Amino acid sequence: MPDKTHDNGPHDHGAGQDLLRHSEPRNLKTIGIVVLVAALGVAGFGIASRIIADNRVENWTGDQAVQSVQVLTLESSKKGTTLALPGEVQAFINAPIYAQVTGYVKKWYVDIGAAVKQGQLLAELNTPELDGQLQQAQANLLTAQANQRLATATAHRWDALFRQGAVSRQDFDEKQADLAAKTAAVEASRAVVYGLQGQAAFKRLVAPFSGTITSRSVDIGNLVTVGNASGTPLFTVADRSKVRIYVRVPQTYAGILHEGMTAEFTVPEYPGKVFTAHLAANADAVSSQSGTMLVQFLYDNPDGAIRPGAYAEVKIPLPAGSGGIRVPATALIFRDEGLMVATVGPGNKVVMKPIKLRQDMGAAVLVASGISLDDKVIDNPPDSLQAGDQVRVTARSSES
Repeated sequence: MPDKTHDNGPHDHGAGQDLLRHSEPRNLKTIGIVVLVAALGVAGFGIASRIIADNRVENWTGDQAVQSVQVLTLESSKKGTTLALPGEVQAFINAPIYAQVTGYVKKWYVDIGAAVKQGQLLAELNTPELDGQLQQAQANLLTAQANQRLATATAHRWDALFRQGAVSRQDFDEKQADLAAKTAAVEASRAVVYGLQGQAAFKRLVAPFSGTITSRSVDIGNLVTVGNASGTPLFTVADRSKVRIYVRVPQTYAGILHEGMTAEFTVPEYPGKVFTAHLAANADAVSSQSGTMLVQFLYDNPDGAIRPGAYAEVKIPLPAGSGGIRVPATALIFRDEGLMVATVGPGNKVVMKPIKLRQDMGAAVLVASGISLDDKVIDNPPDSLQAGDQVRVTARSSES
């Protein structure tokens, strides 16, 4: 029989060689290309996303760098307007009461807020030293009067003797001179007593006029001394039936003020309520330090509603035809080049415009030249704002 193992030998050798030979799959190259393309796509998407994000950050940063501003709607001041100025309210009459004699407070009768009549007793003082001086002066007056009476009697007797020729002219003249000296001593002593009695009257502190007690700084037993007028008064009496309102008006408006003109004023304790006062007097002189003139308005205050020492906002009417463009003081910029305002120009870029003032009204000014009603003036411009800066207009408001 043929050997099967020997016959199959060549066949097994060929199969082994086929197993050892390496052959690549047909779709491996395609898979590699797909993977490469996908990787490139992911990388490109990531780069594109980062570029877009960077652009967004850059745009956001640029937007934040652009300042937001508000612009004003300007108005021409062809009609009459008002000048608002601060005023100081004072009582029509205000009297601080100081001690005229040295002593101790015996008793006080009125406190702050009390209404008093002229001559009403406010307090009493004990003045032991003054009382002693007065008693001594009265005793001296009695002595002087006794000496005067003796000198008078002696002079009369010597006058009779001189008429009879019993005494010389020299002796007669001496007695007459002694009488004159004694009479002068009496008058001197009487003047001292009168002066001390006048001082003693100041032991009683009385109201110099009808009004209200606005301050009291004494109590029982306190020592009060004379000659301290710069210190705290013992009492203060104020007449509030009328009040004076003092206002410092800029020199520019001094020419429009005239006696009898009226002005409206308000006080914080009565919001929304307007009072009317009339101009009573002015200093008729301009302060070199402030460039203002002091004026005085009067207001009848029978109910005492307006209190002395209060702050008041006084609105003085200005005549029509003053002209100019009204701009709030908050829009003004003070630079080395002078007074100017910032406006929004083409492309929302800042344009600085120098201006000239016609009138200063406190909270606002009247501009004579430099801007027009069409200009977009920036309100409350920041100090860092410069010409050419890019800005964003967020609101538009009317100047009031």
